[in-house]
Amino acid sequence: MSRQFQLAAVVGALGVIFGAFGAHALRDSLSTANMAIFITGTHYHQLHALAALVTAALADRFDFKPGRIAATLFLVGILVFSGSLYLLAITDTRWLGAITPLGGACFILGWLWLAIPARKKEVSSA
Repeated sequence: MSRQFQLAAVVGALGVIFGAFGAHALRDSLSTANMAIFITGTHYHQLHALAALVTAALADRFDFKPGRIAATLFLVGILVFSGSLYLLAITDTRWLGAITPLGGACFILGWLWLAIPARKKEVSSA
């Protein structure tokens, strides 16, 4: 398997670790609002770690270049989106919320990048 697949697997494991950390270590120290922010970060982290893992696996198996690009976008999205939410929740540094949409844009672009080859194939077979 590729380094990208391995990275996605490690990032998935980190999502579980962060989720457990939030549920156990932070549950009494964060406000309800900040805990909700942290949980949102873990939710998107796990979802997109799985998406990165699957797209990296498809890219490896079928030499699917859009999968490599999408997996990269998902991993960058996790770093920026979830990372900014984790830091915002723990530090209550509100300006970090301005960074979060950049990670969300990476998630959206990753999903759309996967749709491009399907659309091109549909057009060429018509």
